[in-house]
Amino acid sequence: MPLVLHLDLDAFFCSVEEILDPTLKGTAFAVGGRADSRGVISTCSYEARKYGVRSALPTAQALRLCPQLKLLPGRHGVYGDYSRRVMTILADYSPIMQQMSVDEAYLDLTGDPRPGRTIAETLKARIRSEVGLPCSLGLAANKLVAKIATNSGKPNGLVVVPPGQEAAFLRPMPLEMLWGVGPKTRAQLTALGMKTIGDLADWPAGDLTRRFGEHGRQMSAAAHGQDDRPVESEHEAKSISAETTFARDVSDEATLHRTLLELTEQVGQSLRRDGLAARTVKIKVRWPPFETLTRQSTLPGTVELDNEIFAAGWGLFLQVWKPGKRVRLIGIGVSGLTDPARQLNLFDAPQAGFERKRRAAAVIDHLRDKFGDDAIQRASLAGKRRRWVPPAKDPDGA
Repeated sequence: MPLVLHLDLDAFFCSVEEILDPTLKGTAFAVGGRADSRGVISTCSYEARKYGVRSALPTAQALRLCPQLKLLPGRHGVYGDYSRRVMTILADYSPIMQQMSVDEAYLDLTGDPRPGRTIAETLKARIRSEVGLPCSLGLAANKLVAKIATNSGKPNGLVVVPPGQEAAFLRPMPLEMLWGVGPKTRAQLTALGMKTIGDLADWPAGDLTRRFGEHGRQMSAAAHGQDDRPVESEHEAKSISAETTFARDVSDEATLHRTLLELTEQVGQSLRRDGLAARTVKIKVRWPPFETLTRQSTLPGTVELDNEIFAAGWGLFLQVWKPGKRVRLIGIGVSGLTDPARQLNLFDAPQAGFERKRRAAAVIDHLRDKFGDDAIQRASLAGKRRRWVPPAKDPDGA
């Protein structure tokens, strides 16, 4: 019988910050960008959530809801280290592990003779004792139900759905708990009289398909607890990326430029921390209401420095964006990951100049890991009122 475990690290960034500073426990605090630079909340403590603060909320709005909110800059290098420690523990329990993000993963436990609950309890205790982090776990016959089980038990929960009970477990839950039911779809289903996943399961599958196409068929199957997606193990990272969804659509070029540069710094820092370079740079853009496109460019050589990655990504963005066009989501990533050995050609800066940039990037990465992402900032990212000016060509500048 298939058995899938889903793990989610509770309020991950905040949980790490509480380990580093125990005085934060029980207080309203958040990790996110500053209010004076159109920052948004990455994650917040459960105490802050009582005031309506949540992830992706503009920081300025979060501070209005909770004036005593303590805001911390992100330390993504530190979070990445904690994430790797957790994923190393997970790998001890199954060779088939699919990491979805820095704080979420699936394990395929099919065939393990031990009871699933025993495995989950042992795993949960190890993560708490060896890493110091709380987590929520869900166990079920497939990925869909395991993830919903996790979400239903948060925070610090463990929910097991017995085989054959998937549909019954889902039945009383609200529609929005189901994958694929966003605000628009939920409104359409509610207009038909549906309120729970059970209501959706009772609705004729043929009519859902007629109304919603393939999405309707998938929703019907999901409402019955059906999901045949395998847990896909990836032993090596195939790509590194970062993206953000704006609280309000953005059409200002300087803001888009600044945001893509901030995301690039996250990608570059992750790339260098893993000792890798990339051959391909890609961007992701979403226009309202939900049109998403991607573009990528494979470069003559490898890249690992922020300026190199950003130059390629911004060029791709300008190919698809026209001044005044509103953007809902923007992201940048790299793939074709390889050893960072650098092959020079006639157009490259001298190797000594490149090595200076590499060493400077390493120092900046270290300081941001230790003191937070705001420890060192580019002048162009220091405040939202600064007008962006295209950088001058400086082959030796960092």
